[in-house]
Amino acid sequence: MDFLPQTGFLTMIANATLMVKVVMVILLFMSVTTWSIIIFKLIVFGRFKSQVRAHLRLFEAASDLVTGMKLLRENSGSPLYTIGYRAVLEIQKLEQANLSPNIKFRVAEDNVRRALKQGVSSQLKVLSNSLAFLATCGSAAPFIGLFGTVWGIMHSFHSIGLQKSASLATVAPGISEALIATAIGLAVAIPATMAYNYFLGQLNAIQTELINFAGTFLNRVQMELPWLKREE
Repeated sequence: MDFLPQTGFLTMIANATLMVKVVMVILLFMSVTTWSIIIFKLIVFGRFKSQVRAHLRLFEAASDLVTGMKLLRENSGSPLYTIGYRAVLEIQKLEQANLSPNIKFRVAEDNVRRALKQGVSSQLKVLSNSLAFLATCGSAAPFIGLFGTVWGIMHSFHSIGLQKSASLATVAPGISEALIATAIGLAVAIPATMAYNYFLGQLNAIQTELINFAGTFLNRVQMELPWLKREE
């Protein structure tokens, strides 16, 4: 490694113990995966939010429920259509059920509401995939880095005992190499934690939009389907 500066960052990594190098490899994997998830989720969340807002305006502007669902179906991959379709299937089951109008009235609203809730939950579950990994990196990376630091310092003190010298020139290189693991751990944890909190906020905002759609859908069902009216 003569081509590297003797006090350089790469030199300290190259001179670190095997365990510290393993820790650094783990942290490097976590860092690469974290940034891959962040970039991917930024694209997915941005596209999803745009779709939801645009399709919600289409649905609200439609003259009736059937027209609104047709407009959503024409937009390929519309998350709102997926949610609404669950409710439509439930409505069709209720229409075909051999129940009295009063019983249908009592169960219809709750059944449709549950179908909409399940649709919203399924969309949020897809969006939240991989966010747990960011949370894990944010909480675990500093401790993994700290483990590498402690191991490196233990190795440094062992070297001090073998060399029978506690001078700064003897201690400093080993300790500085060990502390790199903590620095890398923090470099992984900080963006992972910030990204997790950001995406959590975005997920809450998207959930609000989906719930607004579910409420609009349910209102239209109640107004437009005659068999949902209570029999006097």
